[in-house]
Amino acid sequence: MQMSLNKYTTLESAYPVIVEKLEKGGTVTFMPNGTSMLPMLRNGMDIVVLKKPEGKLKKYDLPFYRRNNGSFVLHRIVAVKSDGSYVLCGDNQYKMEEGITDDQIFAVVSAFNRKGKSYTVKSLSYRVYVRFWCYSRPFRRAFAGVKWRAKRLFNKS
Repeated sequence: MQMSLNKYTTLESAYPVIVEKLEKGGTVTFMPNGTSMLPMLRNGMDIVVLKKPEGKLKKYDLPFYRRNNGSFVLHRIVAVKSDGSYVLCGDNQYKMEEGITDDQIFAVVSAFNRKGKSYTVKSLSYRVYVRFWCYSRPFRRAFAGVKWRAKRLFNKS
């Protein structure tokens, strides 16, 4: 059983249907918005396949969750804390979001389509990308800081 959302459907209105489909063992596909998961997921261009989480999630999983303020988020788990909560961060972000619990997570990415090609989260190319991208985060942040300072310096003249 698969459900696909078109770009005119809001997540808020589709949420009950998504949860129902996932609870019945189905999958849901949709095109995420935003830039927080660049370069892996491009705004309005790539498609993710969601399924219901099976058991406790692990580092590098991509849960789809709802924050306490009601917003929907798709970010990567970068750590699992001893209390069972998760630390998440978008691939294109540096600020970690702590305290996300299993109660807030209603789906997890099992596959995605990028430039017409399908990838599962178990594929070798995906696993290599994830490890490289996560381990390079501190270096990317330092590089971004240097780039920002240089831009500011040269824009002053």
